[in-house]
Amino acid sequence: MPQYYAIYKPFGMLSQFSREGDQPTLADLPFAFPKDVYPVGRLDADSEGLLLLTNDNIFKTRLLDPAKRHERTYWVQVEGEITQEACAQLAAGVTISINGKKHNTLPAKAQVLNTPNVPVRNPPIRFRKNVPDSWLSLTLHEGKNRQVRRMTAAVGFPTLRLIRWSIGTFSVEGFEPGEVRVLAPEHLRQALQKF
Repeated sequence: MPQYYAIYKPFGMLSQFSREGDQPTLADLPFAFPKDVYPVGRLDADSEGLLLLTNDNIFKTRLLDPAKRHERTYWVQVEGEITQEACAQLAAGVTISINGKKHNTLPAKAQVLNTPNVPVRNPPIRFRKNVPDSWLSLTLHEGKNRQVRRMTAAVGFPTLRLIRWSIGTFSVEGFEPGEVRVLAPEHLRQALQKF
């Protein structure tokens, strides 16, 4: 029977159940996932936020299909006061390097965010009195390795904190780091209509 879960993956946790060294994994969450459930895609250990898990391989394949270009929105804390000009560059697409090859990112949605109400990160971002920081919302239709970090660096604003806030209209609004929610298929289909 298909089963679906959403978690807020905490900072520092690997997006997998198997152990690698002493880094925390999804197996460390206080939840008994069925053995046939796996993450849909991944988030790097130094990223946090929405991660979907399922045993529905058809859903997983559709969600990860690059031709479908499903929207993923990230809330990004960057070093410096992000400008409208930088947001316009991100929206138009920038050139980044992936495995030593130049890649032109697809057009995206980028906008300055007022400091959002997000869970406290553990450990917190290093505070520097003389270096301001700011937030932006960045919605992508592709998912290259460390793409968001490469994009913000390309426009002069290195990423300090990265939260995948939503996939489609399904978000981690109200989640706490490490929280797991069981999803009804209808709820997920409604939030991810394009899938």
